[in-house]
Amino acid sequence: MALHPVLERVTARIIERSKPSRGAYLAHLEAARIKGVQRGALSCTNLAHGFAAFPANDKLVLKEVKKPSVAIISSYNDMLSAHQPFEGYPQLIKDAVREVGAVAQFAGGAPAMCDGVTQGQPGMELSLFSRDAIAMAAAVALSHNMFDSAVYLGVCDKIVPGLLIGALHFGHLPAVFVPAGPMTTGLSNSEKAKVRQLYAQGKVGREELLEGEAKSYHGAGTCTFYGTANSNQMLMEVMGLHLPGAAFISPNTPLRDELTKAAARRAAVISAQSDEYLPVGHVVDEKSIVNAIVALLCTGGSTNHTLHLPAIAKAAGIVIDWNDFDELSRVVPLLTRIYPNGDADVNHFHAAGGTGFVIRELLDAGLLHDDVTTILGKGLRAHAAEPFLGADGKGVVWKDAPLESGDEKVLRKAGVPFSADGGMVLVKGNLGRAVMKVSAVKPEHRTVEAPALVFNSQEDFMAAYKAGKLDRDFVAVLRFQGPRANGMPELHALTPALANLQDAGRHVALVTDGRMSGASGKVPAAIHVSPEILAGGPLGLVRDGDIIRLCANAGTLEALVDSAVWHARSMASADLSPNQVGMGRELFSMFRNSVCEAEKGATTFPLPSPIPTTVGLHDKDPVGNTVPGSDEDYSMKKDA
Repeated sequence: MALHPVLERVTARIIERSKPSRGAYLAHLEAARIKGVQRGALSCTNLAHGFAAFPANDKLVLKEVKKPSVAIISSYNDMLSAHQPFEGYPQLIKDAVREVGAVAQFAGGAPAMCDGVTQGQPGMELSLFSRDAIAMAAAVALSHNMFDSAVYLGVCDKIVPGLLIGALHFGHLPAVFVPAGPMTTGLSNSEKAKVRQLYAQGKVGREELLEGEAKSYHGAGTCTFYGTANSNQMLMEVMGLHLPGAAFISPNTPLRDELTKAAARRAAVISAQSDEYLPVGHVVDEKSIVNAIVALLCTGGSTNHTLHLPAIAKAAGIVIDWNDFDELSRVVPLLTRIYPNGDADVNHFHAAGGTGFVIRELLDAGLLHDDVTTILGKGLRAHAAEPFLGADGKGVVWKDAPLESGDEKVLRKAGVPFSADGGMVLVKGNLGRAVMKVSAVKPEHRTVEAPALVFNSQEDFMAAYKAGKLDRDFVAVLRFQGPRANGMPELHALTPALANLQDAGRHVALVTDGRMSGASGKVPAAIHVSPEILAGGPLGLVRDGDIIRLCANAGTLEALVDSAVWHARSMASADLSPNQVGMGRELFSMFRNSVCEAEKGATTFPLPSPIPTTVGLHDKDPVGNTVPGSDEDYSMKKDA
């Protein structure tokens, strides 16, 4: 199947736009690689420190400096259901890599926080910045230079993007991502949402709310709705960083354990000591980033990835923006209905055909690049597969993804989609640029024109709602929620209240420089408004009563205010001092002070720049390695 012309055009634009920074990144990547095992560059004293506490046989392998050493970087903790299953993974990994003559060491841990726990709490203001802290934690673990490849254990919102950003800063090392899988299905998502709305209306109490939540979040594994955590897993599949079909196999099952072992062995096999060297900095390229955007759109995935994918791409020297998302969304069909875009959960989606089905359908429609490198060393079509236990319950075998959907209410072929577009749009105007996820918004709600009601916090909004002051048509303008102001928290406390007002027949919408993430649902919301007020953004010019027009169909985000009046206004201010201290927020001030705008990923690290040296294209770098300038040069070396 020929590639769709829009896919070709957007990819070519990204490649051209990224040439300077991608070239610099690849030069850095090659300069970091040494001949032989990485620890061969260490002195005897350094190396002795690196294996001092290791078992004798493993220590002997490390001492010989011949076989690869695999780093284990884990986000394990036993408070968060998604990460609790990782407790036993290190031993599985160590045993598995020994089978292929390698050694694995637990290199370091990364923090893992849950937006579901911190929602509406001060800790939520650390959430987005925890992504960059996780990347830094991964870098600290790998900085010992003991390792030839790495396995990354992570699942949830900021953890996987953070780990991948960290991995890309060590792009000369292969990387295999290993998920934990979703918890088994509990209370249906529709029932959970109903209880939340009833609680917001005051019709049920906290006891009933807690009972409903506990029935929904009831065991080990990822939350089963299709939010950021499970969107992460879809993207790792389509970027070829998982073993095929690994994302949605439940924890504590024989297949889950066999997939973990197989991933560990694969990490050892693709190190530089083999003929299958696959550094993650080459696996993640412009085409794989475009594939990730397409997979996000076709599944109605989390809007958080309009922040995370630009940040991930940036770490690899690739520059993308919301125009790329918007243009692709117009031609990428919506193939799934998973909550909050439907009633099914990810277990139902997996049973209906899962990730392999989606990958095959998109490839056949010309909407994914097959000519990418994955951790299998093959094109992406090899990942249009489903894993099963091997003979006698040992090992993993893969079969082609099913040709037909098991449930067309949940998963469809590309020729008969739920929608002809991906349900994510860019809106822009005199209020800035913002993202809207409309895959769960009914067509009659996609345009709202109503007076603004301006709030500076979630608490102010909820106080007005509980006081009965919001029973009207309005656009809630919730400002000072951007990364510089308070770390860009998610604003899900507003969702049940706005949904109740919409259900009552009111025309309501939300415009904010904060986040709503993968759980944003049926209420129209223009989020991530960029630039934010502290970066000169125009949300600070909005006043109560201004008529705001938000239209997903036309891509409009405007305050309908006379131009002379608009430009005569002064920028609003707010007392942000309460957001600066407490619950560790003061430790994150460096992030707030240096973060870039949302459309560029809300990151605190720069694009790669050229190596500060005078060496020529084929000269040697300071440690004696040839410095190449392109993927083609890498490919020629690899083939040779």
